[in-house]
Amino acid sequence: MRKTPRENLKQGLALVLLVGLTMGAIAGPTGLLAWAENAEALDQRKARIAVLTEERDALKNRVELLDPAGADPDLVSELVREDLGVIHPDEIVVVLEDE
Repeated sequence: MRKTPRENLKQGLALVLLVGLTMGAIAGPTGLLAWAENAEALDQRKARIAVLTEERDALKNRVELLDPAGADPDLVSELVREDLGVIHPDEIVVVLEDE
């Protein structure tokens, strides 16, 4: 049984397509070789998200302390002194308890 040239052409094209798909699955942008790189990038982004979440929570707390309806007097005093340039790095804050 001899194959016709048309059948050989079809088989050749199918083989080329199969090899191309296999190469893409191994070396493509979402292939096996890129898997480790993508996992590392994911870990880096998760760490960055954790840092940004901490910063957001700290800023949210500071905003709540500066609420005009009931601002924290210590924070307001600190910010005013810092803005006016009368705060010094070696200052000690003494807290007096209310009687």
